[in-house]
Amino acid sequence: MQDLKGKVAVVTGGASGIGKALAKAFLGEGMTVVIADVEAAALERATQELGGAVSGVICDVSKYASVKALADTVFERHGACHILCNNAGVSAPNLDLWETESADFQWVHGVNVLGVAHGVQAFVPRMIASGEEGFVMNTSSGDGGISPLAQQVVYASSKAAVSTMTECLGAQLEGRGTKLRAAIFYPSGGMLNTGIWTTKRNRPQELARAKQVDAARETTFDDFMEGAKKAGWNLPVQDLDELAHFAIAGIRNGDFVIMIGRETMAATLVERAQKLARGECPIELRHMGLD
Repeated sequence: MQDLKGKVAVVTGGASGIGKALAKAFLGEGMTVVIADVEAAALERATQELGGAVSGVICDVSKYASVKALADTVFERHGACHILCNNAGVSAPNLDLWETESADFQWVHGVNVLGVAHGVQAFVPRMIASGEEGFVMNTSSGDGGISPLAQQVVYASSKAAVSTMTECLGAQLEGRGTKLRAAIFYPSGGMLNTGIWTTKRNRPQELARAKQVDAARETTFDDFMEGAKKAGWNLPVQDLDELAHFAIAGIRNGDFVIMIGRETMAATLVERAQKLARGECPIELRHMGLD
């Protein structure tokens, strides 16, 4: 997709962080943008801040009916969706697998995995039927899609699922001869100061943990960066607006993998494959004050 002006973009998780940066970048391209989010107050603030041709819809991506209602609204108001960004995501505390609870998986996988599936199910059939060019960009993570972190088992497993799901989707869209293409978006370039660090604020009460976890396992971005500094790690921070513009360039290029420095993943994946081929676990336990 080269000419984005006048086209319609939908971004879930669009009220903050990467989602809001994507919405801002799409607006800058002359697009009409619909941002969807589960947080009503944040959604109102974001639409007021972004201005222009943007509107907000409250949506819980873990519920298909809610995503279908979002799609109904988009097509009723605008008649089309050209770019769908399945971006909404949440995370759970850093725990050993045997310390996790079913509710951890129900919540995180409900948003991160089912949220992507629901977006595709609700939007893609109508996007295909329109006969127009379209693009589906699913937000994954290097933590899962490329190199999982052992202590983030719930989140990493959800993002591995998103990457695999998108590979299948991409093959299906092209193989069926549609005018749609798919991409895995790996937010990258450095540490990301987004709402993913504090997503427990949106965790439904019915999916709350029965056992509370140590606060150190639910660190904020600022706390993590301070801990990294004390440990002697000089971690770069990626500007979200720059990341969003990079993503748009990837959409224009028709890239299947949209990631800053994606050429570096080859060495990581080769090493991972070699360990697996030797019958070894490819993940090492690396943590910072989380043992």
